[in-house]
Amino acid sequence: MSSKNAILKLDDKEIVLPVIVGTEAERAVDIRKLRDETGYVTFDDGYANTGACESKVTFIDGDKGLLRYRGYSIEELAEKSTFIETAYLLIYGELPTAEQIKKFKARILDNSQIHEGLRIALSGFPSNAHPMAVLSATLNTLGCYYPELGTNERTHDLAKFDETAAVLITKVRTLAALAHRSKEGEPPVYPKPGLDYCSNFLHLLFSQPNADFTIHPEVARALDLILILHADHEQNCSTSTVRMVASGGANLFPSVSAGVCALWGPLHGGANQAVIEMLQEIHNSGDDGSKFIADAKDKTKQIRLMGFGHRVYKNYDPRAKIIKAQCDKVLKVLGINDPLLAIAMRLENAALNDPYFKERNLYPNVDFYSGIILKAIGIPTEMFTVIFAIGRMPGWISHWKEIAETPKQKIHRPRQIYVGNTERKYVPIEKRA
Repeated sequence: MSSKNAILKLDDKEIVLPVIVGTEAERAVDIRKLRDETGYVTFDDGYANTGACESKVTFIDGDKGLLRYRGYSIEELAEKSTFIETAYLLIYGELPTAEQIKKFKARILDNSQIHEGLRIALSGFPSNAHPMAVLSATLNTLGCYYPELGTNERTHDLAKFDETAAVLITKVRTLAALAHRSKEGEPPVYPKPGLDYCSNFLHLLFSQPNADFTIHPEVARALDLILILHADHEQNCSTSTVRMVASGGANLFPSVSAGVCALWGPLHGGANQAVIEMLQEIHNSGDDGSKFIADAKDKTKQIRLMGFGHRVYKNYDPRAKIIKAQCDKVLKVLGINDPLLAIAMRLENAALNDPYFKERNLYPNVDFYSGIILKAIGIPTEMFTVIFAIGRMPGWISHWKEIAETPKQKIHRPRQIYVGNTERKYVPIEKRA
């Protein structure tokens, strides 16, 4: 709490509201007692100005282009860490010792297989089922095979937390890969001992029985970076959903399943898929990107530029700088001649050099470059959001843990301003006009 207070004048009286200051000097007016003392609630459509919780996981300063996990800059983690180490940091609050990371990796490796019953269930989904729908359903079903891990009894679930977290982090990629292979009518392959997390996922996605499958280190590193950069992003739609479900006492399995559903929305997790769809539309129109760039600067055209600018970052998305360098490496080692990638590079050049885009801070964001990388390595566009979900899993788990460990945690229950009909009398059907 700060020594400062806010004074609200309401109905000829003054209400004193405490001020909360975070460790990075973020300030909030504490209105928790407002309704009890006045009968009023605040109205904040979309919660854009509402602090729904106190959290120690991630800090963002959109004006300065800062993103930190547990106090560590995203730039330093991207350069020096791995996705698995970053996952440990997010979940447990500190970077692991050599012994801790060894045990954490072993726990993940030991849990990479899934029950044959779940494989059978996966094969029963229609071939046109979206992978995100399948992933959400199977993550929830996964809890049925681990009843001892998901009891909805908080003390017990926290005692089993380490095992549950490892099960979800490793099996989410197995389930994702199986969803893709089932949709494509391809036989399942099993996790391969000795491969790192991302190389194993690519193996699960693309390997064919009795055929050698090699993974270029730069490709595996690019996927690892994408997962690190998406591992958490403060109180976004899906993370807030996980916290809300968890606040009702639900265990980790249904909580992260709900997170997948929230992430699936095109306004949230589908941004990198939208980038590729935009590039495809440009190509289908016969344009090489030049006309699209001109139209984007014409206000009468109302062109939507996907993958440029960011709601949170008012300058440059710090994640974009990191992934751009790896994107260049991937395109170089793969040597792909793809017209969509040529269009993407033309759009990128315009956004980085054209005064129109620079003045409006319409720089390429992380979704632009991650979409290009995922397409270049052969991942279907409808799997892009699934990759996002795999990366976000440690963040969701860490936020569930914060909720679960909060003493006397209240269930999340937003208020509303009712604007419907006032009381009406029932009219029999024969008398209705």
